[in-house]
Amino acid sequence: MIHNFNAGPSILPKEVFEQSAQAVLNYNNSGLSILEMGHRTPEFTEIMEEARGLVRELMHLDNDHQVLFLHGGASTQFMQVPMNLLDPKDTAAYADTGVWSSKAIKEAKLFGKIDVVCSSKEKNYSFIPNDFAVPNDAKYFHITTNNTIYGTQWQSIPKTSNVLIADMSSDILSRELNFNDFGLIYAGAQKNMGPAGVNLLVVNQNILGKVKHPIPTIMDYRNHIAEGSMLNTPPVFAVYVCLLTLRWLKAQGGVAAIEKLNQQKAALLYNEIDANELFTTNVVKEDRSKMNVCFVMKDPALEKPFYDYVKSNGVIGIKGHRLSGGFRASLYNALPISSVSYLVELMREFQQSHV
Repeated sequence: MIHNFNAGPSILPKEVFEQSAQAVLNYNNSGLSILEMGHRTPEFTEIMEEARGLVRELMHLDNDHQVLFLHGGASTQFMQVPMNLLDPKDTAAYADTGVWSSKAIKEAKLFGKIDVVCSSKEKNYSFIPNDFAVPNDAKYFHITTNNTIYGTQWQSIPKTSNVLIADMSSDILSRELNFNDFGLIYAGAQKNMGPAGVNLLVVNQNILGKVKHPIPTIMDYRNHIAEGSMLNTPPVFAVYVCLLTLRWLKAQGGVAAIEKLNQQKAALLYNEIDANELFTTNVVKEDRSKMNVCFVMKDPALEKPFYDYVKSNGVIGIKGHRLSGGFRASLYNALPISSVSYLVELMREFQQSHV
């Protein structure tokens, strides 16, 4: 049996794989593959509308918030967000808590003035800053809620009078939040929601249409809203897999139920890291991510032997990012707690044979 801890594209529920595989061969006994079905057909329109509706339901969104499925991942949103919200003389505030937030800052500088109000870069992104102020005149404040590379996470969302923007690519729908507090949320689907190739966007329509500069048609969120996320040909198969995953999440009891499971998985693994003589983590305890558990060997010489040991026993995807090294176990929604228990068991066995 394979235990998949990949950071993304990542594990999805087995039933989602089975249902999507069947749809590739024959969607709903139509005789057509989902891959060849017209995106303007009633069949796909129903898929898109159900997927958008399930996001609304699971996130308890109000009527001001619109749900879109767009091409590209979060990296596209690094520039599309400021393109829609920022004029050249405007200022936007950003928190720099990792590689992805720094990439978002770089792109935003092409459209306006950027105020980096806090950063944990000087300590290798090992914590989430909590001593900062957001200027009142900032058009918006941007955070990356979870840092996949270094393993930190905003455990509480900062309160601000500014429009709040969040990249939730790696912890979307993993925990309960008041999603209506956000002006805009974006998330690449390939971690908790579906396959690579589609991006979820949730936006309060009242923050749009304020900039004076022209926006290319395909980049203007308002056009996608007006067309029901069908302005151009959407990534049909990716949206369908998202729909299946959203159905699965609802059947599990929704976000509240999956959050409890995610807390249990994270606690199980962190407790072992803290107790095991061979392992440690560089992340400040109160900022530890429940999605991406990053840890290292106290003796670097044991890193390769441990990696080889778990790999030979069916554990894949725990090699750390090249920028942080060590190990990273991603505990996304679809990962069963049995896989975490199995990894913990291997860690204990490895300790017994190396202490």
